[in-house]
Amino acid sequence: MPPLPRYPTVDELAARAAALVARHPRNARLRRIGTSRAGTPMWLLSVGHGSRQALVVAGPHANEPVGGATVLRLAERALADPGLTEDADATWNLLLCLDPDGLRRNEGWLTGPYTLGRHFRNFFRPGFLEQPEWLPDGAAGATLPETRALLDIQDELRPFLQCSLHGVDVGGGFVELTHDLPGLAQRLARTAARLGIPRELGAYDALYWPGLGAAVYRIPPPRRAGLAAAITEAAVESTWYHPHRHGTVTAVVEAPMWGVTAVADGSPPADRDAVLRSVSRTLRHDTATLRGLLARLRPHLAAVPDAARLLAPVDDYALVCPGLADAWDPDTGDGAAHHLPALTTAHLAALRISGRRLALRTAGLLHQLVRATGHDPVGALPELDLLIDEWCADYRDGWGARWIPVARQAEYQARVVLSAFELALRHPPARTPAGEPERGSGAAVP
Repeated sequence: MPPLPRYPTVDELAARAAALVARHPRNARLRRIGTSRAGTPMWLLSVGHGSRQALVVAGPHANEPVGGATVLRLAERALADPGLTEDADATWNLLLCLDPDGLRRNEGWLTGPYTLGRHFRNFFRPGFLEQPEWLPDGAAGATLPETRALLDIQDELRPFLQCSLHGVDVGGGFVELTHDLPGLAQRLARTAARLGIPRELGAYDALYWPGLGAAVYRIPPPRRAGLAAAITEAAVESTWYHPHRHGTVTAVVEAPMWGVTAVADGSPPADRDAVLRSVSRTLRHDTATLRGLLARLRPHLAAVPDAARLLAPVDDYALVCPGLADAWDPDTGDGAAHHLPALTTAHLAALRISGRRLALRTAGLLHQLVRATGHDPVGALPELDLLIDEWCADYRDGWGARWIPVARQAEYQARVVLSAFELALRHPPARTPAGEPERGSGAAVP
């Protein structure tokens, strides 16, 4: 079956997986492991019959669809190469999509054409408390059916490797690990170079995390944290760490949609503080503008069906942006309580891209809310269109953001997963007693 030249939808994922099983009934199986909140089946595609289980989770974030294309590619490779199954005594378990309801909400841009403006005007990512990878109340308190399905399959399979497949809208590729896999950074560099994927050497997601090599970061052990810290630092309990009791190493594999070469520049910055002040000032200004639009619009949303699902992430972004601006500003932050690490040009590029991303996502969600009213009651659409066009042009013209074809994104991600698979077989982490969280050597996120 030839790979799709675009991102697969929820229904296409299920259909293509079923067709693959029909062609390989002895070595491939498809089973339903749960049901989403909207009643969509959650499918696990398994390839091979080995005793060592690998778990690959696609679609953990609704706006990051590359994982669906990647798991289909991995299934084809595992069926074609006995070195990945029989010879390794391994079974590949591929969760087609962790958040199928959220993926459906992105179908306004999912199948192309791929432009920044179309992407952000149709972007959806649920509020933090509705993202199924996180465990804000711990595993025992998880209530989302998607989360419960993932936790159950983790405890059933006890995988030696878990890969969570994520996407970066604008930037570069990188990997986050709960346990070091020596040699992964070198393999990542070769794969990225061959496929023309920039490596993100100062990833915003891992700003405060220890490095394990270029574009490879160590995820710190989970800790209890407030919502703002959880959204911006991913420091809370998560399904990344839950299976550590089984000796699992988790690799979070990020693949970019639009690549920016500046995120791969590890040189010292010319004027760190000037850039930080500019990023902070811009984020404050953009946040104030969007908060004003939200205040005008909110009274008119009572009759909009399902407005709460769009408002939840908008309110999350409005909550965290002022604190981020203060933390990045050398005149108000960067103190002992939240000390910024040594910053390269790559770090500063990632911060500038991230500040703009938060504003663009908020503007895109507001755009959808206005459209959902049916009549633009406060005349906000022209303002939002102007902001979105201006900010997308900044990515495209100011940063040189270039579209990376879906097939290349998926190939990059698949090769990184295969490297992690081979290295995890060589370097298994020590198991921890049941019920005890593993405590890594990396410092917890401030």
